[in-house]
Parts: sequence; C-alpha cells; structure tokens
Amino acid sequence: MQAWRVHRNGEPDEVMVLEETDRPVPGAGQVLLTVRAANVNFPDALLCRGQYQVRPPLPFTPGVEICGETEDGRRVLATPALPSGGFAEYVTADEAALLPAPEALDDAEAAALHIGYQTGWFGLHRRARLRAGETLLVHAAAGGVGSAAVQLGKAAGATVIGVVGGADKAAIARELGCDLVIDRRSEDIVATVKEATGGRGADVVYDPVGGDAYAKSVKCIAFEGRVVVVGFASGAVPSPALNHALVKNYSILGLHWGLYNTKDPDAVRACHDELTKLAADGVVKPLVSERVPMADAARAVQRVAGGTSTGRIVVLPGGGTR
Repeated sequence: MQAWRVHRNGEPDEVMVLEETDRPVPGAGQVLLTVRAANVNFPDALLCRGQYQVRPPLPFTPGVEICGETEDGRRVLATPALPSGGFAEYVTADEAALLPAPEALDDAEAAALHIGYQTGWFGLHRRARLRAGETLLVHAAAGGVGSAAVQLGKAAGATVIGVVGGADKAAIARELGCDLVIDRRSEDIVATVKEATGGRGADVVYDPVGGDAYAKSVKCIAFEGRVVVVGFASGAVPSPALNHALVKNYSILGLHWGLYNTKDPDAVRACHDELTKLAADGVVKPLVSERVPMADAARAVQRVAGGTSTGRIVVLPGGGTR
C-alpha cells in the first residue's frame, strides 16, 4: 500500500516521503480500516517536527483522524494507532473507540468532525460552561479548530466574535455565522471587543493560538470570564500572570481532548451523538476548504503548519472527491 512516512524530524514538506509499505496488521482489539478520507490537523505538523506530546518511533505515518471503512462495510470515524497514521491507504484502530460516521456528512466532512469538534464541544461546554446570551471570542475563527468553535458557539446561543488575519479569512468567518469579525492585522482586538460588549469584555475566550492572542484576550476578558487554552499554533507558549487572573477574577482552563478517551470515554461517545444530531439538523457542518489527492498530503500539512489555510484540508487516498 501507499503511505506517507517520516524517517527524520523536520518540516512536513521536507521529511514526509510517499512510499510503498506493508499494510498494518491489527493487534488485539484492533480492526483494519480502508482510509476513505484523512483530515489534516496542526498536530500532524508537530508530529513531523518531533514537537507533539506523543512522539512515535521513526519511521511513522502522520494523520491523526480519518473516516474509514471496516472490512464488514461500516463507515466509521477513527484515530489511527500510531506509528501507522492516517495518511495511508490502510490503518489499524481500536475497535472500541470507533464512532459511526454521520450520515448527513460525506467522507471528507465526517473526517473533519471528529477531533476539532469534540475539542470545541468539551472546551465550550464541559470546561467553560458556555451559556446562551454570553459573548464568545474565538481566535483563528476561519481555521479548522476555530471554525468548529464558531459553529458550536452559535448553536449554544452565544454571541460570537471571531478574530482572523486578513480580509479573505474575515469573509469566511462572517459566512460561518460570527456576529462580529475582527481582522487582527488592521483592528485593535481589545478595543473592539470592549466596544462591542459595552465595556464588559468576552465571557469566554477560545484560544488555539497562544502568544499574542492570549495576551490580548486577558485584556478584554469579562468579570468571571473563562479563557480556554486549546493550543499554541503561533508557536509561542504564554506564561500567564496569575496576579492578573486574581485581580480580574477570570479562569484559565486547559483543554486536551485526547485525555477524555481514557478518562471518560462515555463522554466522548455522548459528545459524538450530540455532534451527529447537530450535523443532521444542519446546525454544524465542517468547513472543508480543499480535498486533495494522496500525492499532495505533504504540501497540505505544510500549509496548515504555516497558517495559510482556511477551514480543513482533507486528503483522499482513493483520489476521488468524496
């Protein structure tokens, strides 16, 4: 079978190599899946660089979430068992962790519903306890993770303010449903949020960026606001000033979705059921901006790593347009 493999750490377009290799063999409790669509995530770039919290042995295949098909014909969502990730024609995955692919979504959309939307749901509902009528500030609102949070925030009845970089991404954020869009390249985030909220600030901040985005967020957080730390796509990990959190009465909440798979798997399945219902009702729909063939996977991961993409880029190993 064909699979992208990483033999040394570095930038994705330099270290990912498309090779012929053997199909992975399922272990105890695992199944073999045909990959129908593999979503590109920022952690795929971190895996290539050797900077992710999980460091699979070299060589490995990146690709942390897929829509696949079991040997008995079921269409499912899965997180492949590293080191044999999703940018391949076949993967193995734990049978117990498979989730049924929503019928309302095609393969590419279904592949993009899993980690990003689960992260958004757990971040906004379980960690931040977002309530209807509150103001939600989402950084990188036109990206894969941010676009999911925008849709989930609107579904929860929040007023959503999206922060983007550039006019093209601003247009996408408006189409997603943001009530207000801030272009960080030309507008003052803090002043605009305060003006839009009558000086109160944002009740919840969803931050997959870190760095300057975090610094701006805590300057416009509301009394008893909650900052959900999702990731550090900027490459800069902020050092929170806890005295500032004290005097302004806000909470800093970490969110690592992967832990729920071992700490509370029932909650993961309940979340998937809710997301499936929202997809069936047309309330959420993953923003798939590009569907690319297997040969373009490395370039796709590099684009996501550089922050130049919008929505989700999905790799189709079969070469189709699913």
